[in-house]
Amino acid sequence: MIRWGVVGPGEIAAGFAEAMRLVDDGEIVAVASRSIERATAFGDRFRIPTRYDDYAALAADPDVDVVYVATPASRHEQDTVTFLEAGKHILCEKPFAINARQARQMAEHARARGLFLMEAIWSRFLPTYRSLVDVLASGRIGQPLLVEADFGMRWPIRPEHRLFDPDLGGGALLDLGIYPVQLCSLVLGSAEHVAAAGVIGETGVDEQVAAVLRHARGALGVVKAAIRVTMTCTARIAGTDGSIDLPAFMHCPNALTVTTRPGGAEHIDGSYEGNGLQFEIAEVHRCLLEGLTESPVMPLDETIALASTLDAIRAQVLTSAARSRSSVPAHAGASDGRRAR
Repeated sequence: MIRWGVVGPGEIAAGFAEAMRLVDDGEIVAVASRSIERATAFGDRFRIPTRYDDYAALAADPDVDVVYVATPASRHEQDTVTFLEAGKHILCEKPFAINARQARQMAEHARARGLFLMEAIWSRFLPTYRSLVDVLASGRIGQPLLVEADFGMRWPIRPEHRLFDPDLGGGALLDLGIYPVQLCSLVLGSAEHVAAAGVIGETGVDEQVAAVLRHARGALGVVKAAIRVTMTCTARIAGTDGSIDLPAFMHCPNALTVTTRPGGAEHIDGSYEGNGLQFEIAEVHRCLLEGLTESPVMPLDETIALASTLDAIRAQVLTSAARSRSSVPAHAGASDGRRAR
């Protein structure tokens, strides 16, 4: 039985705890929050025996084998390093880090200690995504040359919410855009060049982002993300001999459609029980039982490369937003005599 600790008992961690009920060889034995009330409520809800109001106390708990880090992205590096230094294996929620520099340091700490560390991009482990990998490997659609994917929803502006708080790593790119970007990486490899633009909202986070990624062998990724507008949330992979379509929601689809020439279309079912997080838990267990310190499905080098691509997109979004602001006359849109911000 692999014994888990959970740090950051919020909404995402609740989904993780729900999924643990579908896993036979693991259990959550401890939870930590900066608020003992939150830790107690979470522990009561999921029958977790040990509750802490201090992360260091969980790190020192000898009964915890692996820690699920579900704190805000701005804390991922600090919390991951704390638990690695305490000898714990780590599953860190996405985005893995705020930037590639942090991601590299986290990976270095894990590798130096021979401990398991993985970014929790749960999409990679879902049945549909495993079928997607098999279809690509079979060569049925030939050489993939284009990935188009978007993920966007409209949320009300809430400055106190993590999505709209730049200090917590908020914005469309890190929270939602990582899903289209990781799909491009899965299908086409790491991006070699980025061209991006976006819109910075009133709270200082990116609310809309669009990017074109150039990959090896002339392949392109076209990705979009938003937190203030609803998108199709679908994806399409086009190859020299066919295509693969992922329905909404592209990060957790329960099926895919493969279209080939002249074979027609095939619908591949990938439905599953529960919320789907159990598959990434199972991967952690598999790796630990086999003595692996990285998952071959979501290796650390790819996590670092993804963070580098997100860095490049964010830099261009900030630049484009600054240029957009500087090109607007001071009086534009100020019909009541006030200067526009």
